[in-house]
Amino acid sequence: MKKFTSGLFLFSAIAVFAQEAIQFQELPFKDLVAKAKKENKIVFIDAYASWCGPCKMMERNVFTQKPVGDYYNSNFVNARFDMEKGEGREIAAKYGVRSYPTYLFLNGDGELVSQNYGYMEGNMFLSMAQDINSPNNKKGSLKERFAKGEKDPEFLINIMKLNSSSDFDFAKKASERYFENKKKTDVFTKDDIGLLLFFLKSSEDKNYNVFTERKTEITKFLPEETYKEFNNQMKLSKIVEQSIDTQNKRINSEYFMQAAEPLVGKHDAEVKLNQIKLSYYEHNANFPEYEKAALEYYKNTEAFEANELLKAAWIFSENVKTPSSLKKAAEWAEKSVMINETPENTYIVAKIYFLIGKKDLAKSYAEMSKEIAIRAQKDFSLADKLLQEIH
Repeated sequence: MKKFTSGLFLFSAIAVFAQEAIQFQELPFKDLVAKAKKENKIVFIDAYASWCGPCKMMERNVFTQKPVGDYYNSNFVNARFDMEKGEGREIAAKYGVRSYPTYLFLNGDGELVSQNYGYMEGNMFLSMAQDINSPNNKKGSLKERFAKGEKDPEFLINIMKLNSSSDFDFAKKASERYFENKKKTDVFTKDDIGLLLFFLKSSEDKNYNVFTERKTEITKFLPEETYKEFNNQMKLSKIVEQSIDTQNKRINSEYFMQAAEPLVGKHDAEVKLNQIKLSYYEHNANFPEYEKAALEYYKNTEAFEANELLKAAWIFSENVKTPSSLKKAAEWAEKSVMINETPENTYIVAKIYFLIGKKDLAKSYAEMSKEIAIRAQKDFSLADKLLQEIH
């Protein structure tokens, strides 16, 4: 009897303890958002990863606290998703989750109203929730409110911060309205300058006028030389746009150099031109032109990071047939191997050597790639396939 009573007491204690913690609902994402809209609440999502230590500490030490549980259960629709499994992957991609734990707070339209990160003590975690659970965050869709012309500076700043990675165009429009409504008599803060520069991409942008008109205030925080360089980059963006022959999908090098050289000098203009070519020709799958640009740009391999060279080598291994170009690509890839041998970089070197007919070297690197992959419990099928082709 005593044993049964103590067991019952333990079960009751666990049940009470569980009720005091945050109650996470196991619903599909769309149902969570619908429930929040119906109940005029905000969705709280604990975005975690199974291997994340701070995530486990939050689950054990903070989510179980009675004041935290009481507040979250009363005011939010709570859910947890592993960002590396199932729907979690889609949520991570949609809201730009890149570190763990991340706390997502969404309105009934599935829009972010706040995004926070890292381990927090209970009082801070509770205080954060109280700030977020404001009537302003439940007014409805951010995009609808924006479309109706809402100009509140805090509202616009919130859109900029929350959407800068997930919906850049929306965030940029919010930045334009924010600065459009900032009077010339209003103080221009360091944070204002950060927001202005982040969303300014071209001399054609609306905010470019703000950048030029408020130069005096900006250069209180930004060195004159840095301001000048940034201004030149804005002008270069327009020149880049005008240099693209969309009909023939080519870059007009002559026009670009004529327009860019007076701004940044011959050397910097040539570097910028090759960078544009690499990006544009890769995007448009024009690999003969990509090959020419890469050979020119990566002429001095010592000036570049190994991973950047490795990417170019991989593109060559997939799309270039010229033996002399492939030989150069092998040098680029070997720079990465010299720093740290991985299944990927050793495979790329192996493949390039196979393409130029150096089968002994190709075999050696392919075997190395397979061996490293096996040790690291990674996929070695590409190296295995290449070894079969070599034999």
